[in-house]
Amino acid sequence: MPEYLFVYGTLRQGANHPMHQQLIAHARYVAMARYQALLYQVSYYPAAVPSDDAAAQVIGELYQLLQPELLLPLLDQYEECGPGFAQPQEYRRELQQVTLANGASHSAWVYIYNRSTAGLRLIASGDFLHAAKRMT
Repeated sequence: MPEYLFVYGTLRQGANHPMHQQLIAHARYVAMARYQALLYQVSYYPAAVPSDDAAAQVIGELYQLLQPELLLPLLDQYEECGPGFAQPQEYRRELQQVTLANGASHSAWVYIYNRSTAGLRLIASGDFLHAAKRMT
């Protein structure tokens, strides 16, 4: 059974972050997708927090993992998620449902923000790349 990853921040194609190269070396782009969550600006990167509000949608990209055993440990390090990082870790990786433009639903790994959002700016559009362009 294939594994999928939903990315919504610095790992997206248009973010021009070096870790995106690791992603595309071990995964295949599937489509744009959305995840029911609120999106916050932490620093130069965003944070998604699941929401019960169906109108709260985070825009991102869905990837099929070709080598999850190689890629996921690299991404866990990048996201400071997993053993060896101080508690509470900044993110936790969980399987979540994401939705494609055609309405199809996929189970995918998502890095979810694991700390308080107090004092963080909400990205109302849910689109980190759109918000980042407006900030520059």
